[in-house]
Parts: sequence; C-alpha cells; structure tokens
Amino acid sequence: MTRMSKLDSMKDRKFVFGSILIVSNMIDTLLDRELKEYGLTAKQWFMTVVIENTFDSPPTIKDVARAMGSSHQNVKQIALKLQKNGLLALEKDKRDARVTRLRLTDQSQAFNESIQSKAAKFTQSLFAGAKAEDMAKTRVVLSAMVSNLIGMDSLISDEEPE
Repeated sequence: MTRMSKLDSMKDRKFVFGSILIVSNMIDTLLDRELKEYGLTAKQWFMTVVIENTFDSPPTIKDVARAMGSSHQNVKQIALKLQKNGLLALEKDKRDARVTRLRLTDQSQAFNESIQSKAAKFTQSLFAGAKAEDMAKTRVVLSAMVSNLIGMDSLISDEEPE
C-alpha cells in the first residue's frame, strides 16, 4: 500500500490527530525561523499575542498559562526571556504580592505593529484555499477539542497528589 492510500484509508480521528501534531510542529519551525532575526521564538511571540488579544488588563502568570494551554513554570520562563528582551514587564500585584502580573511594554506594542504585515502574509499563506464554511466547521471541532482537553486536564490535576 502506498503512503497516500494508507493516509486515505486512515480513520478521520486518527488522521486529524496526527495532522494537528504535524501542523503544530511545522508552524513552530517556520515561525521560529521567521522570528529568529528578532531574537524571539514562536512561543515567546505567541505569549505576547495571547496577552494582547485575550486580556483587558495585565493578567497573572496563571491566567496566561491557562490561556496558552501551558504550565505556570513554562510561562514564567518565557516571560523572563521576554522581560530580558524588553517586551514584557513582570509586576507584583498591588493587592497580593505573591501574584505576578504580565504587562506588555511599549516596545512590545511597537514590535507587534512592525511585524503585522509579515504575520498577515504568513496566515494568509497558511490558510490559502480554505473556504469560509470549512474554517467555521474547523473552529467548531477545535473548540470542542480545546474544551475536552481542559476537562481532561482538570481530571488529571484532581487526581495528582499535592
């Protein structure tokens, strides 16, 4: 059986699952390559995008970790690198000094504006040929998957000893 016919005969769930992993790896690789000239990684850039587009006020590390689907520890490490590059400020919460809030700097805003056209071109190329109705269906499936993963994560977290 050839590679294409094997893929054609694969169950949709298995194909979609594998494809999501492949797409994720390829996006990371291509974004890392594009962002290298700016001294950023895809994950660092993604954090700035999440903060800018998800929150109305500076979020906590925990909030960002939840929004990114990442661990507190990973978000903190990424945040420290962004702070070192002048793109993020880590600030203690005024009401609770144990809580650290993440605030994008003016330099981060300027950077995001400067690469906006490059980012638009990247996403346009990524989704070339995808019809609006297919994108809407994909959004429904991915939303269900994210919701399920959040539920799975909370079940696992509840089972872990403290």
